[in-house]
Amino acid sequence: MRYYVGVDGGGTSCRARITDHHGHCLGEAKTGSANILLGADVAMASIIDAIATAAAGLTEDCYPAMSVGLALAGAEQRSAWYEFMAQPHPFGAVSLNTDAYGACLGAWDGNDGAILIAGTGSCGILIKDAKQHVVGGREFPISDQGGGAVMGLRLIQQTLLAHDGIRPMTALAEHVLDHFNRDIDAIVSWSKTARPCDYGQFSPAIFAAAYRGDALGIELLNQTAADIEMWMKALIHRGADKICLMGSIAERIKPWLIPPLQQRVATPLGDAMDGALAMARSCHNLYPL
Repeated sequence: MRYYVGVDGGGTSCRARITDHHGHCLGEAKTGSANILLGADVAMASIIDAIATAAAGLTEDCYPAMSVGLALAGAEQRSAWYEFMAQPHPFGAVSLNTDAYGACLGAWDGNDGAILIAGTGSCGILIKDAKQHVVGGREFPISDQGGGAVMGLRLIQQTLLAHDGIRPMTALAEHVLDHFNRDIDAIVSWSKTARPCDYGQFSPAIFAAAYRGDALGIELLNQTAADIEMWMKALIHRGADKICLMGSIAERIKPWLIPPLQQRVATPLGDAMDGALAMARSCHNLYPL
């Protein structure tokens, strides 16, 4: 293989990084969702789009010389994994594992270690003695506590309670109502087709409101911190010492954690695309083909 490609795909975005066989970065790009549970074809289209955008100056004739490591949300679901891998693709080789696995490889430079990834969704993983131990990560809405989608769902729920006079109205709840033009029916209709990333779009507003002293924002961040503490304790119970917090939510939640768990937080050595690139250099498939 003349090129190695690392792809980190989640519920909100898909990032690709291309290197030559010496490890020199040739390009990066970001496109739409690559959660394979939202559709294998949708994820594949985002991946090919990201690689094509990152591969500026490279033609499609180069694709057969590319080995691609895919660290994708939803890959833990066995049937979805096999459905995705059954699709045709133009690349020389493809290795598929979860986004959490790729993030863990990247965070610990390919060595044993633990991470908690919390972006749109959430998942904890410990790689130890060639085995991976996973907590959570079973997708929104039944899992993913500590992630942006669950935060957004809780915000919508509490906003509706405030609208009904069951809890105090705050500026954050007003922000949500204004987003939907203060039309409750519009919120209900939106919820019927809303994806995890649609709920996750409200997480920046929650952080901002909490730091302004908004009672609802503080309540939601405290709940998110408690969720992340739950996952961290589960990883520690399985043998983790230090844990890297990764993802748009996890990277900002540390000040809200209890001090003993703040002391367990480590700084990642690399990101999920570094891990995906490591996957591209050897087979890291989650399931056998």
